[in-house]
Amino acid sequence: GEVLVDGQVPWLEREKYVANIGVVFGQRSQLWWDIPAIDSFELLKDIYKIKNEDYNATLNELIDLLNLKDIINIPVRQLSLGQRMRLEIAASLLHRPKILFLDEPTIGLDAVSKKIVREFIKKINKKHKVTIILTTHDMSDIEALAKRIILIGKGKLLYDGTLTMLKKNYDYY
Repeated sequence: GEVLVDGQVPWLEREKYVANIGVVFGQRSQLWWDIPAIDSFELLKDIYKIKNEDYNATLNELIDLLNLKDIINIPVRQLSLGQRMRLEIAASLLHRPKILFLDEPTIGLDAVSKKIVREFIKKINKKHKVTIILTTHDMSDIEALAKRIILIGKGKLLYDGTLTMLKKNYDYY
């Protein structure tokens, strides 16, 4: 097969490709465990070569939208799963990527944290036109966030369309 992401072959143009994407994996962290998230953010600023003024503007927006003010200076290991997930999402967006890959972003989160994450995803998509590619088994995430559903089973495309049509064609009660 062939894969193009934003017109690029990811494994051929790796550096150019990763500069335009953000990634959040439910079970992997880009935050250093023993230090406050703000220190990891500073490292990411250098890795992505983000200008100070852009970094500060983006960071302040993310702190506000994700309610991070009270947790950004606490060592990551001391935070709840919901707090860590909000910080992971912020870390993945510091460089203002065009595409954000989210793998099970609400797995294990309480209802309040799920709502915060979902509302933020909607806001960032609308405000900054970030394309969100979400992989999840959580139908509530799908109902709250997805306009287009692509169902894959055993490596084959099973469905590509809207949630309404998916339910209409395949939902059995």
